[in-house]
Amino acid sequence: MSRTGIICLSLVLVLGLPLLGVLWAGEPLGRYLEFPPRTSYVQHEPFSWPVFIAIALLIVIVLGAVSFRIAVSNHQLSAASHRSSAFVGTLHASCFTLPWWGWLAIGWTCLWWVVAWTRVPWLVVVQEHTFTPLWLGYIMIVNACTFGRTGRCMMLHRPRYFLSLFPLSAVFWWVFEYLNRFVQNWYYVGVADLSSVEYFFRATTPFSTVLPAVIGTAELLTSYRVISSGRNRFKAIQYLQKKWSGWVLVGLSCCGLFGIGLWPNYLFPLVWVGPLLLVVSLQVLAGTPTAFSPLAQGDWRGIGVPALAALICGIFWELWNWKSLAHWEYALPFVHRFPLFEMPLLGYAGYLPFGLECVVVADLCLRRQFSGGVEYYTHE
Repeated sequence: MSRTGIICLSLVLVLGLPLLGVLWAGEPLGRYLEFPPRTSYVQHEPFSWPVFIAIALLIVIVLGAVSFRIAVSNHQLSAASHRSSAFVGTLHASCFTLPWWGWLAIGWTCLWWVVAWTRVPWLVVVQEHTFTPLWLGYIMIVNACTFGRTGRCMMLHRPRYFLSLFPLSAVFWWVFEYLNRFVQNWYYVGVADLSSVEYFFRATTPFSTVLPAVIGTAELLTSYRVISSGRNRFKAIQYLQKKWSGWVLVGLSCCGLFGIGLWPNYLFPLVWVGPLLLVVSLQVLAGTPTAFSPLAQGDWRGIGVPALAALICGIFWELWNWKSLAHWEYALPFVHRFPLFEMPLLGYAGYLPFGLECVVVADLCLRRQFSGGVEYYTHE
């Protein structure tokens, strides 16, 4: 199967399977296709301590094990470098200098942050559109920091790839907006009064900043030895490239996407996991490399770095959304408790697989045209 075939089949399955689930459940399709969405039809389950504790323990165990392994690896690397006195970093982080346009971006972002969080009457029209300028500033800042540490950055040295991320990002996030129709885990305040055309254009512009922000953050993270070093020598996992694993993953992802139309309260996390597993499984069946291919050599950087990048971006997304005039709110079944900004605490776990999806989609759609992807800087 070609790359185009993988993209087309993935879109068909991601868009079609939840609708089939709704049809199977005998629910009317019209309310799932409202544009903009106005009807609230998913009755979310109330908070449950047993479910909250079980999911929290699972997250703590997984992240704790990974964090411990990273700490051990970096300690060993530091000790080896100290004994040999031979380590010479390829980065010039010791003489880190932020370029002038990085300082300009910081000032720009701070200005828009103030505008977003104040309620000056004559700024109301502008305050409804602060998300995009805030994230354009953030994208420039992370690129400036990467340039200051490495002498290179995606924005300056791969401009075609960088610019192509914006339209791809808009399409990419619209797919998640579509999947949210079936679980209704987030909703936007004030969109009911917008026409379809107004809603489309007002949403598409900020949606276009998602991929540049996450991939730019991931590239910056790779310039830090403590983050990216050591994880290219983790435990090797071979079976993820086997054909049988591809069939298993494609079956699980299709069942999950079909199921969110049937049981949105129980399968809502699959909004973030299902598309990722589907694309990767189709790549495995096609015999092409995937984001998980480096795991066969014990290299986990392509997993950990994008996940952490999306979590960092997620914190800023939720922070800037918190007090903004135009914002979104959440409704999560079973775990809607202890909000950090608007997002319930456990909801942040969804950003981890989302980071992988960002890299997988950018790699699948753009790498061959523009030689893009997250650039890993050498430390050892």
